[in-house]
Amino acid sequence: MENEEANKRGSRVRKTAEERREEILEFAVSEFAVHGLSGGSVERVAERSGVSQPYVYRLFGTKKDLFLAAMRRVGDRVAGAFREAAEGDDSGDPLGAMGRSYNPSLFRQEERMMVLQGVTASGDPEVREAVGNRFAAMWRYIQEATGASDERVWHFFGAGMMLTLDAAVGLTSRLGKEDWLEEYMGKP
Repeated sequence: MENEEANKRGSRVRKTAEERREEILEFAVSEFAVHGLSGGSVERVAERSGVSQPYVYRLFGTKKDLFLAAMRRVGDRVAGAFREAAEGDDSGDPLGAMGRSYNPSLFRQEERMMVLQGVTASGDPEVREAVGNRFAAMWRYIQEATGASDERVWHFFGAGMMLTLDAAVGLTSRLGKEDWLEEYMGKP
């Protein structure tokens, strides 16, 4: 019995490289969402992850590569939420379902801020290419999945950026419109 308990404790401590990678990515999203590419620290990510800085570099390469991986993580989550919403829509409004899926109950403030950090870091050509390609792919998917016109997709992206801005700076509370998100988005 004692050996079994010790094995359970030991197995909880030992993590695979993939589990460590996933954990590091979550801490990287938190770090870069607040500090951006230039101010983000691989050392802080490593420390919070309980691994060495060289280990983070071994898994991801450069600080920029870690930033891009964190951007991909957030982009994958958003794309997955949109896909799930469109495929599960029974209201006849897949674009509206996608919009409602981008809500504070599904996405942490840090994930939304990471979107803004990706745009901010787009002065770097590699980041601009990666972020631009991700947004273009999302635009194409949204248009294909919903049949929406360019104008409707443009408005969809505009509303999404306002939701992202609200997550970063608390715009609705500053305007005294705390109920606006629920009114605008509907209940998830």
